[in-house]
Amino acid sequence: MAASPGSEATPQRFSIKGRVVNDSAPTLQTHLTEVYDTPERPRCLCVPGGVEMYVARHRQFVVKRMPGTGSNHHPSCPSFEPEPQQSGLGELVGEAVLELVPGQIQLRVDFPWTRTVGPSVPRGEPQEAAEVEAPKRRMSLRALMHFLFERAGFNRWSPAMEGKRNQGVLHKYLLGAAEDVMVKGVALSERLYVPEAFNEATKAQAAQRRRDKLAVLRPHEGQSPLAVVIGEFKTSEATALGRRLWIKHMPDAPLLVATKTWERIERVFAPMFEARDADNGYTVRLVLAALIRARREHTYEIDAASLMLTSEHWIPIEGVHELPLVHALVAQQRRFVKPLRYDAKSAGPFPNALLLDVGPVPVPLYVLSDFMPPKDRVEKERAARKSGLSSWLWLSSEAMPGLPERSVP
Repeated sequence: MAASPGSEATPQRFSIKGRVVNDSAPTLQTHLTEVYDTPERPRCLCVPGGVEMYVARHRQFVVKRMPGTGSNHHPSCPSFEPEPQQSGLGELVGEAVLELVPGQIQLRVDFPWTRTVGPSVPRGEPQEAAEVEAPKRRMSLRALMHFLFERAGFNRWSPAMEGKRNQGVLHKYLLGAAEDVMVKGVALSERLYVPEAFNEATKAQAAQRRRDKLAVLRPHEGQSPLAVVIGEFKTSEATALGRRLWIKHMPDAPLLVATKTWERIERVFAPMFEARDADNGYTVRLVLAALIRARREHTYEIDAASLMLTSEHWIPIEGVHELPLVHALVAQQRRFVKPLRYDAKSAGPFPNALLLDVGPVPVPLYVLSDFMPPKDRVEKERAARKSGLSSWLWLSSEAMPGLPERSVP
């Protein structure tokens, strides 16, 4: 679990060898040193009896939750995580998202890490298959983007996060979320680039760091490696050879894309481009995840792309119909989690948000829009009914009903 961007107002308490220690205590590192690499495990005291945790070592010792225990924590606890089935993550855990060892995650993706340079080599005569492998679920580029945003904590909000989310924070926490994650035997952190916050005074140094990071794209032994760039889409412009795409905070390094590929991107993600320009009264960000390769030295070409909408606070959203709810939750200083779709066919079965400040059980919030596909609307209504009387339902064409009262300060 990566730390959420922005400190939590509620301190986390641990029991370590019978001693209760606050997460901000100056002696915490000493206590964690004593139990690191031993069978002893800290317990988070957010609920009676506590929840078992483990100690990991990065630049310092940190306490992390055990796999599959996120929902055992109190909703107000920083270690709380909803049941995977309340988002598209539930379809991927155990198949495309594997955590066989605490803190070490393996992802199975449906995109490559390399492309063959030049013409393909004939494979010769086809051979009789010796076995048939059962199909396994793989993550798309969109699902990877959702995974990183969730692991970085950007789909979570607490009042302490107000004013603390910017490009620098996005850079830091998305890269932190990629630590200890392997994709096809490659460390994701080695193949992920997120732009630094642009600063005119230090742009040359930042550009050199980018070139150093993306040096991994140099062709080697007939193979052209690929990497993932995640940033806020700014604009595109036509050239004689295709399109240039500009990402905010990367004004000196456009991404190139073939005209036909760009036309397909615009067609597939048309609702998102329209949402960014819609008359909705809220700031909407359009985030691009691009799988890139080197066309030439320091020239980056898009191999595949996916897009995602977020609020002004970088909270991922499924559509503009969710913005008034997200805005109200932030304005009223509520604590909540935004379930993400990942690769699910529809976001209909999932809550639009989960309130975390209403007691020992999160309250699901559901939004119905007149522009939703009929099937999605039926799924959303069914999910709200299944959640019981504690759920909250709002038809976006009507006045928003009052939110459930908070019970956690």
